[in-house]
Amino acid sequence: MEKIENIKKVENIDRLKIVVVGHVDHGKSTVIGRLLYDTHSLPQGTIDKVKRIAKETGKPFEYAYLLDAFEEEQKQGITIDTTQIQFQTEQREYVIIDAPGHKEFLKNMISGAANAEAAFLIIDAKEGVQEQSKRHAYILSLIGIKKVYVVLNKMDLVEYSKEVYDSVKKDMGEFLNTLNIKPIDYIPISAYYGENILEKSDKLDWFYGHSVIEAMDCIEKEKGLDKKPLRFPIQDVYKFDDRRIIAGRIEAGTLQVGDEITIYPEGKKTTVKTIEYWADRDKTEIVSAGQSVGITVSDEFFNKRGEVIALEDSKPLVSNSFRASIFWMGKNNLVKNKKYKIKLATREIEGELEEIIKVIDASNLDSSEQVQKITLNDVAEVVITTKEPVAFDQFSQSQVTGRFVIVDGYDVAGGGIITQAEEEKENKELVTFYKGALKARGDVFEEFYYNVEQFTVDKTEVSSNTYTVGDAIPIKGESYKYPKDFDILALRDQVAIQVRDGKINDMIPIQKYQYEGRPLINGRGFAIKVSSKEELKHFLKEYQSLDERREVAFLNKWMRFDTYRFVVFHNNYWVI
Repeated sequence: MEKIENIKKVENIDRLKIVVVGHVDHGKSTVIGRLLYDTHSLPQGTIDKVKRIAKETGKPFEYAYLLDAFEEEQKQGITIDTTQIQFQTEQREYVIIDAPGHKEFLKNMISGAANAEAAFLIIDAKEGVQEQSKRHAYILSLIGIKKVYVVLNKMDLVEYSKEVYDSVKKDMGEFLNTLNIKPIDYIPISAYYGENILEKSDKLDWFYGHSVIEAMDCIEKEKGLDKKPLRFPIQDVYKFDDRRIIAGRIEAGTLQVGDEITIYPEGKKTTVKTIEYWADRDKTEIVSAGQSVGITVSDEFFNKRGEVIALEDSKPLVSNSFRASIFWMGKNNLVKNKKYKIKLATREIEGELEEIIKVIDASNLDSSEQVQKITLNDVAEVVITTKEPVAFDQFSQSQVTGRFVIVDGYDVAGGGIITQAEEEKENKELVTFYKGALKARGDVFEEFYYNVEQFTVDKTEVSSNTYTVGDAIPIKGESYKYPKDFDILALRDQVAIQVRDGKINDMIPIQKYQYEGRPLINGRGFAIKVSSKEELKHFLKEYQSLDERREVAFLNKWMRFDTYRFVVFHNNYWVI
């Protein structure tokens, strides 16, 4: 078979990452070694050295030895979790991702250190589909890789039989269908003899598909980041003279002056007014993925770090619950009913483990259900619930907004990729008020207790309740007491709730609210220091133009905790 004699180096050539997985005895290393050999990706001296060592030790030359030599050259005494092997064809460059162990592979893939766009799943045609083959296929579904070729190796051992090929293809296809993986094709090869690796093989004349190299060259790369839907996570909001500049890095897509944008998770719509610049030479009206920018918008919203700017026709997912594949590296177990910090793009939010769907032991890929905790080095499918709705994407659609880390205390203890959005969960810590289409959330009835042993102030989780017009509300608790007549301004939801004689009297949009002299509280039960219509006007105006830097000053100016709230002492969570 002819070899590629000269591969020209092309500047700015496309680079595609492919992960190769397979049972330990199904010839994965031989396939990779053969690819290196047939594409002349190893120096001739290295090949001669491997052949000489094989001869001296009385062993037959194996192409798998070339992979060992390649890895040895790359490592040079440095331990690396995932070996990334580079070579190129006449079409483009490739990076083959090969991991020395399941644990390292999963850890790197889920944490995002190695992001493959496609995969080759190697199966021994004689042995057929083994349990390990299914487990590796499960890994591919776990990390969201959809472009998969199944490579049936060692066809020489079954005399290049089409019947054997069809049988293995049928068995694997049935299993992959349960994982929602539809392979691009099933490629029969003999890596040892080089059949159907570089070019189509005469011994497989019944197969009309591509050789391995041809198949690789046919894989369509993902679109460039600038061609993808706009994703602009807000890093910060800066106040300059009369401008409020929204700053961040555009992770995907393109943005220009005049674009109508939506800010998620709340769905606020506005228009890009300017793209800011330091010097005249930097002035531009269009920016794209990879650029760190500052913009101003036409409407004065309370924007904050962690929100995501997108276009309405290609919006992200929004929910306070999502399904994810995670890798746990924490000293303590990941458990339910414990608060963790979730870092997703620029957003940091409190979250917890809602459900453990399945845990996979990363050392052997055994899986188990009905478990109550996730331990060190476990991989798991879980449902995460956050305190408030967040904007995100499936990892397969956007890596930056589809990947997150879990912080336990002060330590990054886990990493995960989002596989799908879950139906929004009712927040157990918030009371919901509603009237028709109007809806407002608040925690006005939570209790505050001072822990005399730990010297901390703790708040209780109130049971989730909903109230509408006419309902009586609990105006008195163990650590709060509200008057019979007062108004709640739920600022986040822009709704005013009128309470009369301890009952919900009415709910209106906050823009239509008129101050009538009754006591005001916010959605957390803090007294609002407003005593006139003019003060209310200033209060709402300041809130609308609020940014994170001025939030504390705003609260100190307008809010008071101890008007209707107080702290009760307790010991070991028992109220004194």
